[in-house]
Amino acid sequence: MLTFLGFLMIIIFMVLIMNKKMTPLTALVIVPVIIALIAGFGPELGDMMKNGVKEIALTGVMLIFAILYFSLMIDTGLFEPLVKTILKAVGDNPVKTTIGTAILTTLVSLDGDGSSTYIIVVAAMLPLYKRQGLNPLVLTCIIMLAGGIMNILPWGGPTARVMSSLKLGHTEIFVPMIPIMVLGILWVVFVAYILGVKEKKRIAKHGKYTHYSNSDIAGEADPKLLRPKLIWINLGLTLILLTVMILDLVPLGIAFMIAFCIASVINYPKLKDQQKIMSKHAGNALSVAGMIFGAGIFTGILNGSGIMQAMGNSMIDIVPKSWGGSLNIITAVFSVPLTFFLTNDAYYFGILPIIAATGQQLGIPPDVLGRASLVGQASHLLSPLVPSTYLLVSLAGVEFSDHLKYTLKWAIGSSIVMLLGALLLGII
Repeated sequence: MLTFLGFLMIIIFMVLIMNKKMTPLTALVIVPVIIALIAGFGPELGDMMKNGVKEIALTGVMLIFAILYFSLMIDTGLFEPLVKTILKAVGDNPVKTTIGTAILTTLVSLDGDGSSTYIIVVAAMLPLYKRQGLNPLVLTCIIMLAGGIMNILPWGGPTARVMSSLKLGHTEIFVPMIPIMVLGILWVVFVAYILGVKEKKRIAKHGKYTHYSNSDIAGEADPKLLRPKLIWINLGLTLILLTVMILDLVPLGIAFMIAFCIASVINYPKLKDQQKIMSKHAGNALSVAGMIFGAGIFTGILNGSGIMQAMGNSMIDIVPKSWGGSLNIITAVFSVPLTFFLTNDAYYFGILPIIAATGQQLGIPPDVLGRASLVGQASHLLSPLVPSTYLLVSLAGVEFSDHLKYTLKWAIGSSIVMLLGALLLGII
């Protein structure tokens, strides 16, 4: 019954947002609350939601001030030289722009933090997409594909969870995955090339894309807010912030909060200008934060009610016992839907140990199953349970449902490429 309710909850949520009957925020809150009440979890509902929001609180704070900080830096013109340099390199060629997006995302993703990658790459590339008239869905698609591959880095999250769950080291889990990651990135560059060619043909036939949102991170340019004389100070402050982030010296949310306050005072000493910046970007920051806290309620109810664990166990139970010898391949294939419908914590700490224990009885080493479980990461970031996904779509000014429909087939393609590569190279 719990499994049925879990899948019913996610299916209803997906149908509502794909058909644009509800915003992601309202669906994330209302759907799980109704299902939990029907399931008889009314008395525990408050604690479940509170725990879910507490889990996500620091992430929400970080995203609010990260958006405010980088939006302010865009207003000051910090990224203008970078945009002009990239524009000079790619010219008016959409193919070079999309391939450049894939390469830039891959490089920025080396820090292992998806949220900061999204903010930096969208801030740098969206103005370029606007000048060339490219569909912003192409931008979010390429960023998410590259981010999904780079998410396998040991400091990215999933791999660390695998190592912790199975008590193995990075030499057993991550190092053998490097060739698969290289293959995955080549696939992303290939997809970027295809999407660039399609956009080039579309522009030649129908003209440039113009339906950009005023609420995206680039927003409407205001020449009065430019601060060209302070560009080196702003660059220095941003580099210090990124260094603090990489070295993990203070919590990231606090670092962005302090950096935003310092940047506001330096660039806009007058109170009315500071208020103008805040009001200009508050809507975008609030919409992202709302969806993040909504996702906290959604996952809080899934976890607190035991629904998530039941869903994972049921998906394992449907595999016939006679298929046990192919558990490595089954684990890799099932990692796609399991990491889509479950959080990484639920999958890697709740489900993977059960798979590993089963594999031990069948003579399949845990490191093989650990690597197989990472194949699904290529599609994981599209999950409605991943908070940073809402950040990406808000920054680019696109609908979550449109992004999901546009990107899904390419993300599944990434998983297939990684699975075939892992099998051919004997990694799983």
